[in-house]
Amino acid sequence: MEAGFIGLGVMGQPMALNLARSGAELVVWNRTAAACEPLRAVGAAVAAEPAEVFRRARTVILMLADGAAVDAVLGRGTADFAANVAGHTVVHMGTTSPEYSRALEADVRSAGGRYVEAPVSGSRGPAQAGQLVAMLAGDDAAVREVRPLLAPMCGDSYLCGAVPDALLMKLSVNLFLITMVTGLTEAFHFADRHGLDRERFLAVLDAGPMASTVSRAKAAKLAERDFAVQAAISDVLKNNRLIADEARQSGLASPLLDACHALYAEAEALGHGREDMAAVLQAIEARTDGRT
Repeated sequence: MEAGFIGLGVMGQPMALNLARSGAELVVWNRTAAACEPLRAVGAAVAAEPAEVFRRARTVILMLADGAAVDAVLGRGTADFAANVAGHTVVHMGTTSPEYSRALEADVRSAGGRYVEAPVSGSRGPAQAGQLVAMLAGDDAAVREVRPLLAPMCGDSYLCGAVPDALLMKLSVNLFLITMVTGLTEAFHFADRHGLDRERFLAVLDAGPMASTVSRAKAAKLAERDFAVQAAISDVLKNNRLIADEARQSGLASPLLDACHALYAEAEALGHGREDMAAVLQAIEARTDGRT
């Protein structure tokens, strides 16, 4: 049986390429057809519509931007939904609210399908390298079946229990990522505006206990003002909102996240939404320079 993959964006395309290159029989679809061509070149079949993916594949991976995109692809709320998901395993690898995922699981099960929540931690670089970290939740049998399929895309995978605990885990990880990268960016700005040597600052940081894969990748982008996208400002802001909403619903304080939320919103308003999250530097600079 072929596996299906729908959603070939910044993350989805390299993920699907790794899956196809591993030898998996893969059928793909993307709203923008041109994104399918690299998959066709490595032997994947390209479907004309999402329904064709479900006709050809029993397990279908979704790497889509939000719940509205997922609903549109599945035909949720229409007669097509049951026809698409009955007898299939739907693997939701994007990032949505936990509440949305819980409701989607209930609908998929009611329609005779199985559902696995499998969000990933990592940006475009780890996606290209097949080194994402997957968090899995759902029916035990479905998770066991899906886990090997994710191996070409994910260096590690962790079982998180029932839906929506994988997405709650992802939001927890993203909270740390967002605050960490924003703190690094503010520190870089502080050093830079004091006239310190940028490379020396990065060397000192890299030699100490705070160094990490993320700090090395983002520090280099800051030093070079390279804002080519790995994780876009707009996507980070979306994640920030999801975490903040979940925190409010749970009665939890999130003071650092709330400060980051304001900065990423300002960066987006300044026109940097499709740039890498390191471009939050420009929002910090705008505050220093009195432009916001």
